[in-house]
Amino acid sequence: MTHGWPLVPLGEILDKSNEWVVLDPQTEYKEVTVRLWGRGVILRGVISGSQVAGSRRLRVHPREFIASRIDARNGAFGLIPAELDGAMVTNDFPVFVATKDRLLPEYLGWLSKTRGFVESCKTASEGTTNRVRLKEDKFTRMKIPLPPLPEQRRIVARIERLAAKIEEARELRTQTNLHRELIHVSARHRVFSRLTQQIKTVRIDEIADSRLGKMLSRNQSLDEKATPYLRNANIQWDRLDLRDVHRMEISADEKATFSLLPGDILVCEGGDIGKSAIWNAEIPGCVYQKALHRVRVDQSIVLPRFMLHHIFWGAEQGHFADIKTQTTIAHLTGVKLKAYHVVIPSLAEQHHIVAYLDGLQAKANPLKALQSRTAADLDALLPAILDRAFRGEL
Repeated sequence: MTHGWPLVPLGEILDKSNEWVVLDPQTEYKEVTVRLWGRGVILRGVISGSQVAGSRRLRVHPREFIASRIDARNGAFGLIPAELDGAMVTNDFPVFVATKDRLLPEYLGWLSKTRGFVESCKTASEGTTNRVRLKEDKFTRMKIPLPPLPEQRRIVARIERLAAKIEEARELRTQTNLHRELIHVSARHRVFSRLTQQIKTVRIDEIADSRLGKMLSRNQSLDEKATPYLRNANIQWDRLDLRDVHRMEISADEKATFSLLPGDILVCEGGDIGKSAIWNAEIPGCVYQKALHRVRVDQSIVLPRFMLHHIFWGAEQGHFADIKTQTTIAHLTGVKLKAYHVVIPSLAEQHHIVAYLDGLQAKANPLKALQSRTAADLDALLPAILDRAFRGEL
């Protein structure tokens, strides 16, 4: 009992949907998929009946409860939204209709997002590795707290009001983040657009040595004495993420060629074009893999942080936009990077510019840290609300 509410098996308040339809090969149908961890039911795609293996599919309707047999243990269930009325699913997605006089679908929808419900679905799932599936008989025997319909409506209305406020807070946080980033983008644009009007540009390869890293021809080593190396995943925007640094066996000559020195700029070859960070010998003897460009500037001419901001500006202004291959992932080639034109003022002016741009970042860092904490708080808020709601404390 929860707050005096009876615990009722799902099988008593859910009826299995069996609206199977024969598909027309000439007709197009919406397909449904269910995202993990209570993140909702969405459109998977639209296909013609001729593309479907088999002749039948289950038709779904708004407010029906759907679960993934394979991923129910990972929170893959929810209510069919209005825009997916009439969509089709396979037998891998059992669909249930709430008993109208006992269960409000939205009540079950919110309840299914709780940790307790997910844990119960884990218990109701069986099978060998990679074949674990929700057992329907066990699922229908799962018990949930079931208050009267008026109380269910009150709980749902209360949760939805609070959830809306949480989303408003997320949107405000997103807008604040965007505004903060735009300040930095605008500042860099003012600086470098002015410089390019005053000073002749030069190619990066005239003032820096750049090259791609070591091709990973061997498997990752588990030997702690092996050489540490950086991957694309270790490079973030103006910072290094060194929580997971891999190791590999390489020769002495290779290590000499691909070793990093303080002040080296690491630029990602693929993914976010222009994503870069400066290496300051955080890990002794570290090298870098082929997915990264190493840009080593002549520090008697160029400050590494000045060049880093210059690369950021180039990415922000779309100067690297044409640096793509025909693959699905954009790539910054070594040839194009070396040919990129930069402007190099005096070292004194570079120091002044770096101080100004880094100063803006320093002022924003406390806000960024606060927003990280508030993001974690927001993530924890809805689960806490749901726990209280279904204990009858909301």
